[in-house]
Amino acid sequence: MSDRESVRSAPVAIVTGSGGSLGRATALRLGADGFAVAAFGRTGGTLGETVRQLTEAGVPNLEVSCDLRDPKAIDASIRRVEEELGEIEVLVNNAAIYPPTPFLEISVEEYDDVVAVNQRAYFVAAQTTARLMTPRRRGSIINIGSITWGGGWPLLASYVSTKGATVAMTRALARELGPDNIRVNCVSPGAFPTDAEKIHENPEIYNQFVLDHQSLKRRGTNEELAAVVSFLAREDSTFVTGQTINVNGGWTMD
Repeated sequence: MSDRESVRSAPVAIVTGSGGSLGRATALRLGADGFAVAAFGRTGGTLGETVRQLTEAGVPNLEVSCDLRDPKAIDASIRRVEEELGEIEVLVNNAAIYPPTPFLEISVEEYDDVVAVNQRAYFVAAQTTARLMTPRRRGSIINIGSITWGGGWPLLASYVSTKGATVAMTRALARELGPDNIRVNCVSPGAFPTDAEKIHENPEIYNQFVLDHQSLKRRGTNEELAAVVSFLAREDSTFVTGQTINVNGGWTMD
């Protein structure tokens, strides 16, 4: 079997936001679990580092620079993955932006930008991918939510709104795509150590705030979240759909 045939024989997973810490951990875990990985992100060092680690681990991969604000670019990029890497079996909608702004100061333009990246891009990617999955009658779509949607957090009205919409969309798509054997689930992280935490002025106070609210008195790791995503991607979870799985150390239990 040629190297090209070997690459195309592996099930393919797309991970958006692969340059970030959660996206990188997810891409590497899926690669370790036998998937070829299409790493979506913005051109730059962080995405390149993810691709480097995938390559060093022997994971078949494809680096995809894609502006998630552009629906046509999303559609074209996903179809490129099918052509160059193989049949897509998993989509992980992970990329998100997180601008902290008081509600009374959020402009319509800022709100629209957050919606475009955090929610509309999820819709477009899921729709394009589902159109490819439907004739094959298999696939798993995994949307990354957030602990914030259930409680509502100050300064994040736009972000929280998109994450609530992601949970609702997950349920609607699971109901509609289920007859075609396509599963749709949401993983809702708690406060993981990511670049998003840099918005907090005092890291020590924020860290203690997190621990005070969690049942488990330690911080979670990106790898622990990636393990749950991988579970939903693999055949171990073939009877799970329409669910939002909280991975937050027991902060919320709904």
